[in-house]
Amino acid sequence: MADRGASALSLPENRPADLDTILALNHMGSFDWDLDAGLFHMDAGAHEIFDLRPDEYDGRATSLALRVPPPDAARLDAAVARAIKDGSETYGAYFRIRRRDGAIRWAHSQGAIRRDGSGRPHRVVGLVRDATRELADSPARAPRTAQEEAFRQQAGIVEAVSAALAHARSVQDVIDALKDTHGIRHLGAASVVIGLVEAGRIRLVAEGPTESFVPGTRITRIDEPYPMSEVVRTLVPRFIESPEEFAAEYPILWPHITELHITSAAYLPLIAQGRPLGAMGLLYNDRRGFSAEERAVLVALGSSIAQSLQRAMLYEQEKDLAQSLQQAMLPRTIPSVRGADVAVRYRSGALGRDIGGDWYDLIPLPGGRVGAVIGDVQGHDTHAAAVMGQLRIVLRAYAAEGHTPATVMARASLFLDELDTDRFATCLYAQADLSTGVVQVVRAGHLDPLLRDADGTTRRLDLEGGLPLGLSAEFGRLEYPVATVELDPGHTLLLCTDGLVEQPGADLDDGMRDLAEIFAEGPDDVRELAGRLIAMAEERGGEDDVALLLLRRREPEEPGARGRLRQHVAPGDPDALTRARHLIGAEVRAWGAGERADEIELVADELITNALMHTEGSATVTLRLTTGGERRLRVEVEDSSSALPRRREPRDDGVSGRGLLLVDMLADAWGVEARGGGKAVWCEFRTNPDG
Repeated sequence: MADRGASALSLPENRPADLDTILALNHMGSFDWDLDAGLFHMDAGAHEIFDLRPDEYDGRATSLALRVPPPDAARLDAAVARAIKDGSETYGAYFRIRRRDGAIRWAHSQGAIRRDGSGRPHRVVGLVRDATRELADSPARAPRTAQEEAFRQQAGIVEAVSAALAHARSVQDVIDALKDTHGIRHLGAASVVIGLVEAGRIRLVAEGPTESFVPGTRITRIDEPYPMSEVVRTLVPRFIESPEEFAAEYPILWPHITELHITSAAYLPLIAQGRPLGAMGLLYNDRRGFSAEERAVLVALGSSIAQSLQRAMLYEQEKDLAQSLQQAMLPRTIPSVRGADVAVRYRSGALGRDIGGDWYDLIPLPGGRVGAVIGDVQGHDTHAAAVMGQLRIVLRAYAAEGHTPATVMARASLFLDELDTDRFATCLYAQADLSTGVVQVVRAGHLDPLLRDADGTTRRLDLEGGLPLGLSAEFGRLEYPVATVELDPGHTLLLCTDGLVEQPGADLDDGMRDLAEIFAEGPDDVRELAGRLIAMAEERGGEDDVALLLLRRREPEEPGARGRLRQHVAPGDPDALTRARHLIGAEVRAWGAGERADEIELVADELITNALMHTEGSATVTLRLTTGGERRLRVEVEDSSSALPRRREPRDDGVSGRGLLLVDMLADAWGVEARGGGKAVWCEFRTNPDG
C-alpha cells in the first residue's frame, strides 16, 4: 500500500539534536532496519507507538508480531518487498497495532531504502506514526477503512470460531462450540440450525433458540423441499435475501418460522473431501442481503466447521475402535466369589487410538481361593493393548495351575521377556483365601494397595516389591517377596493403576494420600465405591487409563460362626508351648468343635514343636474357624525359615520322623505356603457344632 508523502521522506545523515523531541510531539518515532543483520532498531517514540518496553523487545522485526496482527504484518512485508523488487527508493503503508490492553490503533510507516554500489538493498530507515485520528478525521479515507475494518472483523470471527473448534474432540463438542462461540453471535444470527447426513437423510442435531424448532424437520429426506436438503444435494450455499424470497422458495417451511421475523438466511453445505457431512443454517431478523465479502466469510466459516466435524467423526470412530479393542482384552465377566463382594472399573483416558495397557482380572483358584490382579503395560497404543491381552492370559494360566504368587509373577516376567516386544509391565497379584482372610500379595513395580477396615480406617500397605515384569527377567532378578495381609470381615482391599493417583505436577505420595481420604469416606457397597472413585478420575481428566479392583470380605452368613486365635510362641520359653496348647483346646471347645479338640490340639502341638526345633526363630500359631460349604477349623504355624518340611520314615526304635505322619493321619487336609521370607504349615479339620 504505497502512500502519499512517502517520496518526500528525507532523513539527513546529521539530524538536529532535538529531532527526537520533534518526533515525539508529533506522535512519531524512527527506525533503522539492518537487512543484512536482521536487526530492527527503534527509538523511544517508536517503542511508544508499538506499546513495547525496551526490555521486552529483542531488536528483531519478527518480534513486532507481538503487537501487529498477522494480516497487517503480511501487508507491511508485501509493501517493502514490492518496493525492493521494483527498485523504488521509498514505500508507505497503514497497519493496525494491538496494544497490551487489547485496544486497536492505526499506524503509518514511511521508509527509505538504502542500496549499496551494486544496487543491493542493505538498509531501511524511516518513520512510524500514530494514524488513528488521521483516519477518523479523513472523510475520503474513513469509508474505505470502515469497510476494510468490518471485513477484518468478520474474518476475525472465522478465526475465533476455528480456534474454538480446534479443541473439539466429538461431534457434540463441535455443536457446543458453535452454539456458545461469541463469533456466531457477532454474526448477528437470530437462530442457528445444524443437520448431519445419515443414511440418506438429514438429522437435526442442533437448533437454537429452542423455540425455533420446526415440527416434522427433526429428520428429513435429502430430496425434500427444504433449504438444508437443497444445499446438501447441490453442494452450493443458499443465500436468501428477503422474507418474500424465503416464502416463495420454501412455502412449506416459511409458515413455521414467521414468528421469528426472519428477514434473510444463509444455508451452508458442510463439505469435507468432496463429501457432504451435513448443513448449517443461519437465520437473521435484522438484515437484508449479503455482500460479496460477507458471503466469502460465511463460506469460509462453513468450510472450517466441516473440517472440524470430519475430524471429530474420525476421532470418535478411532476412539470407539480403540475402546472396543481394549474391552475385548479385558475379562467379559467377573466371577462371583463366595464370601466376598467384588467390583471392577475401567476408564479410557487416552485420545483417539492411543489406548493403554491397563487391566484387571479375578481368577478362581483351587481350594476355594481367588486371585486378584491389577497391571499396566508400558505405552499408550494398540501394541500395549495387545501385549496386555497376552500377559493377562498367561498370568491367569499360571495362577490357575496352583503356583505360589511369587512363582506366578516370575513366570509371567519370563514370558514377557521372551515375547517379541520392548515393553515392560507393572503388576500386583493378591491371592486370597476368603475362608480364613489370609491374603498373599506380590508386587512387581506397581502401586501399593490400600486397605480399609470395617470402621473406615484406611492405610497404605507398604509392601516390598520386585522389578516390573520383563525387566526382572532381563536383569536376572526374579525374586518377588510375598507379603501376608489379614483381611477380616468388613475389610476392603483396593488395587488400582497409576491413572487413579497421578496428577500432572503433583507428587505421587500426595496422590496416594488424596486417594486414601476418598477411599476412607466412600460407601461400604463396593459397586457404589468403585463408581465414586472412577467419577473422581473423570472429573480430574487426564490422558492415562484407569483400572481398579475392589475386594471386600463379607461377614459370615451364620451368626457366631467366625473366630480367630493368634498366639506367639518364643523359643527358650518352656511354658509358652503349654500355654498355647491350653488356649487352643479352650478355643476349639468354645467354637463347638469339641469332638475333634484332642486331634486339633495334638496336631497344633506337633507343628509348633517342629517350628521351634528346626528353625532358629519363634513360631506364630493361628487358629481360624471358617464357613462355606462346610465348617472347617484351620491351624497355621508360621516361622522364619524358607526350608520346607520333609516327611521321613521313622525307625522302629526311634520317635523322630513321626510328626508329619501324625499330621497326615489326623488332619483332613494340610500343606505349606510361602510367607514373605518364611513359610506357614497349615492343616484343616472338618467340624460339626456340639448339640
